[in-house]
Amino acid sequence: MRAVNLPTDLLRAFITVIDLGGYTRAADALGRTQPAISLQMKRLEDLLDAVLITHEGRELKVTEQGEALAVYARQVLRLNDEAVAELKGRSAMGLLRVGLPTDFSVAFLQEAISRFAGEHADVTMTIHCDVSRHVLDWLHADELDIAVALLNRDKNPYLVRSWEERPIWAVAADKQIHKSSPVPLVTHPEGCEYRRRMTTALRAEGRDWRIAYTNPEIGGLQRAVSSGFGVTALTRKTLLPDMRVLTARDGFPALEPIRIGLFYKHQRLSGAGLMLVDSLISHMDEAAEPDLPKAKSAR
Repeated sequence: MRAVNLPTDLLRAFITVIDLGGYTRAADALGRTQPAISLQMKRLEDLLDAVLITHEGRELKVTEQGEALAVYARQVLRLNDEAVAELKGRSAMGLLRVGLPTDFSVAFLQEAISRFAGEHADVTMTIHCDVSRHVLDWLHADELDIAVALLNRDKNPYLVRSWEERPIWAVAADKQIHKSSPVPLVTHPEGCEYRRRMTTALRAEGRDWRIAYTNPEIGGLQRAVSSGFGVTALTRKTLLPDMRVLTARDGFPALEPIRIGLFYKHQRLSGAGLMLVDSLISHMDEAAEPDLPKAKSAR
């Protein structure tokens, strides 16, 4: 099979078109004409023998093949820009707005960002923490430069990398959970992926449950569990010393893995942003659970 090489200028045009939502906006951002961008898109589709973008009226739609390519294209462009910056010399300065998920391990991510900030004094950081769906809403509204968030089961635009974590059942070390009683759940509000996994697993096991406590903050859930309010799902990074893990022996089946994604809009990211992205990827790769894939490029 003949090798197909994808020029980075075509990939950059493609990502800019879908990030900005149109050919004319992409042309303005890249300093090209609209016909030139259209020709680049046609050439990319010809190289791949695939339809990447369609139109419904005036609205641009990315096809399933286009979504698959976008994940790889963002990685290729990140590595390209990292290589150019490294060889030409790069400086980190400016403002970075970062969104972190309270429904994952904010403390773990803040550690990586704090380390980066300490090494790059010219970068000003603004950190926004909330549940993942709100973090992604802010990214889409151009209120964030970089976002880390749990992936949902639908489309995930601006996704660059993803990692898997397997949640565990956690309860206060001295609290007993009786199999004959409904499980008291400590959980984030409705719509949380952890909550969905807990209720799905208990339903499959034939166990009843009740919502004993809700809080959008991971810290609130940790305190509630430690105080004996009930059971929750956490990752190993957020398990506290005064908690114990519940397993199938206790009537708590294994939970479905979650995926955590790193998101950003490529054409809007500064050199400092690319450096932080590289740092976050390294940090997440190092901390990935050994029995789960380190990173994925799937949609």
